[in-house]
Amino acid sequence: MKVGIVQHTFGPDVDTNRARNLTAIESLASEGAELVVLSELHDSLYFCQTEDVDNFRLAEEIPSEFTDFYAEAARSNGVVVVTSMFERRAPGLYHNTAVVFDTDGEIRGKYRKMHIPDDPGFYEKFYFTPGDLGFEPIETSVGRLGVLVCWDQWYPEAARLMAMRGAEMLIYPTAIGWNPDDPDDEKQRQRDAWITVQRSHAVANGIPVVSVNRNGFEEDPSNQTSGIDFWGSSFVAGPQGEILFMAPDGASCEAVVDVDMDRSENVRQWWPFLRDRRIDFYGPLTRRFLRD
Repeated sequence: MKVGIVQHTFGPDVDTNRARNLTAIESLASEGAELVVLSELHDSLYFCQTEDVDNFRLAEEIPSEFTDFYAEAARSNGVVVVTSMFERRAPGLYHNTAVVFDTDGEIRGKYRKMHIPDDPGFYEKFYFTPGDLGFEPIETSVGRLGVLVCWDQWYPEAARLMAMRGAEMLIYPTAIGWNPDDPDDEKQRQRDAWITVQRSHAVANGIPVVSVNRNGFEEDPSNQTSGIDFWGSSFVAGPQGEILFMAPDGASCEAVVDVDMDRSENVRQWWPFLRDRRIDFYGPLTRRFLRD
């Protein structure tokens, strides 16, 4: 499969951000991309740096102008597109939602972010209700996609459940970056951990991983922190965790990456982790902690 990734910076104007994404989708499709993946919350700046009720105006329903725009982008370019939106489900009820459009412009499915962070600069619990759709792959014309979102990428349970339900690829639209005040060695440790944990999902489940991050500095409107420097570094890993492509950490990037989807079958034959799981002893994993 030819996978297109779109690592961009974003500004406050929704129309400008959408227009730039559309240009990227058109360009990648012309280069042969069959699937295009955008980063997390790509309609706007990463507004979760502050807790501000005015930001709820950014949310849209399904369907909406957002879904109409990306449906047409997918249809007119003949590609599957993975998008990320601030979903208004009902008054006072919002989600961080990935929406997948097929080549005919139809919505093939959506995934509501399950793990919601709440850290300085990442106040997502103020905005988003945890997802209630579970870990269900989305059937598309290019395969069964295990779509998750950002903070989900740190949880092996989420990746495993997607794989066990037949996902042929894990996809993570992402918005993650450094505190500019952190020392360089701490920044590197954070980025390395982020890459390592996702490569481990590829290895443990024998399927490719596509992780697409935004990049560029975004200041904190409240001036309570030094802002976030989104580190980019979007990447594609094969089923043994091998890096097939790595975007730069300081620049926007668009690329088409060839992914051999047949290798997953071979890798799972060599490394039969699913065969050797001791499911008869894993019940305690559903507990919060075991040494209380």
